[in-house]
Amino acid sequence: MRSSGKNRAGGRWLLLYVLSLFSWSSALGSDSSQEFLQVKTDPAGGVIATARVLFPAGPEIIHSLLTDFRRWPELFEVRMRLVDLQVRQDVVTTDLRIEHALLPGERRLVTESRATANEGIVTDLVEGDFKRYHRVWKLSPANEGKETYADFELKVAIDSIVPDWLVALATRRELDAHFRIVKEKARARAAKSEK
Repeated sequence: MRSSGKNRAGGRWLLLYVLSLFSWSSALGSDSSQEFLQVKTDPAGGVIATARVLFPAGPEIIHSLLTDFRRWPELFEVRMRLVDLQVRQDVVTTDLRIEHALLPGERRLVTESRATANEGIVTDLVEGDFKRYHRVWKLSPANEGKETYADFELKVAIDSIVPDWLVALATRRELDAHFRIVKEKARARAAKSEK
């Protein structure tokens, strides 16, 4: 007896659901065996992503790329636009609008970012269409300061009915692309500074 298309589609969704129960972990496609990206659903709700990335430029260059908030949308494949940017003392407040294939329309994300010791950056949710958003970058020099190891953590929960496992899948793809774009820009900026 032939199975219907409906059963096949249901089977695919079940497979995706089962896969979502596990954390996604991968190497980031570089020469460094110490690089990784792991994204998993958080039992408390939302998604947790952790990564270690080796960037092909020194910490100063990486820090300058990650804190160039006016150009922040250029570091992602997902469509976003900067609506407002305010700098008060050591706190940078950004108001972003993010378009995502999983969600209709734009999502608002207002965050505050602060520099920490050793070229680190901490970003936290202020308001918007998210229940939680906490991002941490810790940068450390590698290869005599010519490269940078970046330890990354993101805890995010979107205010939507989209299941967390699907958000985890999307987050993993977006972070892969984000790290790749930052690497490309870092490589170009490092080459320019050597001239």
